[in-house]
Amino acid sequence: MRSDHLRPDRRTLLKVALGLGAAATVHLIAADPASTPTRPARAAGTPPAAAPGPPSGLPGRPPAYRLEPMTAATPPRFRPAAPPVRTRPFEELPDLGRSMVLTFDDGPDPRYTPDILATLRKHRVRAMFFVCGEMAEGNRDLLREMADDGHVVGNHSWSHPLIPGLSRAAIRDELGRTSDIVDATLGTPPLWYRAPYGAWNRNSFEIGADLGMEPLAWTVDTLDWTTPGTSTIVRRVLGGAAPGAVVLSHDAGGNRSQSVAALRRYLPRLLDDGYRVTVPQRV
Repeated sequence: MRSDHLRPDRRTLLKVALGLGAAATVHLIAADPASTPTRPARAAGTPPAAAPGPPSGLPGRPPAYRLEPMTAATPPRFRPAAPPVRTRPFEELPDLGRSMVLTFDDGPDPRYTPDILATLRKHRVRAMFFVCGEMAEGNRDLLREMADDGHVVGNHSWSHPLIPGLSRAAIRDELGRTSDIVDATLGTPPLWYRAPYGAWNRNSFEIGADLGMEPLAWTVDTLDWTTPGTSTIVRRVLGGAAPGAVVLSHDAGGNRSQSVAALRRYLPRLLDDGYRVTVPQRV
């Protein structure tokens, strides 16, 4: 989302989203067992680079709660069967055990996304990036970097509009154009989408499913778009930490330096507390 887009009152919109009811129970979604692949791809016959040691501050800590490295034997990507039409988005992923999912909306933005990717790479964890098509169009290199690092690239519409105010044709255009950009860049379309402002409606559920995507909301809203201060963002994430929690942050749409700084602080603490930061896998 471009920084000059006006945001409606998010609290009002969240009331609309919550009116849809509690999140659907997830049974066909599991934690992805694979980890961040090495970047860039190594030439055939070249031995893999040694995995980085534990982050500073955690000497000798066994890395069992982190993801194992991917290898060249990873099976090719596949497209699951089309999902059913939901009546509400998933808000948490309770079947993931003691795991959490970090999500970043509105990008990619060359000012902030690279720093977020670098922090995730340092700690060898993966996240979900819900991208806006108008941002992805001019930053396809960042889309490739997300995919190369094993992150999930989701659909956040083309221009970040209020979905309930759009016609079916306009919703299909917003979601379809963004899926096309992701597909053309990465060779596979997104399997997840998130409505801007968390404002969903029946048309968006139907069109999203028709495009092969599942809807994902969130459990913990950092409200980082209000720039409340790095410490406040950290406190909200740690305070909302729980198995299956989905954390909402942003890597574009304004000054996201606080979001970048907060990630550097709360991510190692989540890992030290035994959380596995991972991404969902549709099966």
